[in-house]
Amino acid sequence: MNVIAPKALRSFWEQPGYGDAEGPLRSWLQEAKAAKWSRWEDIKARYRAADWVGNNRVVFDIGGNKYRLIVRVNFASQTLFVVFIGTHQDYDKIEDVREVRYGD
Repeated sequence: MNVIAPKALRSFWEQPGYGDAEGPLRSWLQEAKAAKWSRWEDIKARYRAADWVGNNRVVFDIGGNKYRLIVRVNFASQTLFVVFIGTHQDYDKIEDVREVRYGD
């Protein structure tokens, strides 16, 4: 998969207090780049805790569910666009995860 906006992940883990997210996010990024997902079930087979929330958005639990990662997926073009990375607490404040956009 082609991951769009991976620098958002680095920017997150470089913030004070979020350094523990680096390892899990690097692992996810490496696996996602190597993946050839063609449907939601392919993602779910690898990431059992992932959730399809609609509007082409997938939510991944990162770092033992301490962090949440939302990506917009396009299976036809093999792209994942990072739209949100934050704590579980920050994620819970999102009104509609189906509409969240990068930088919201």
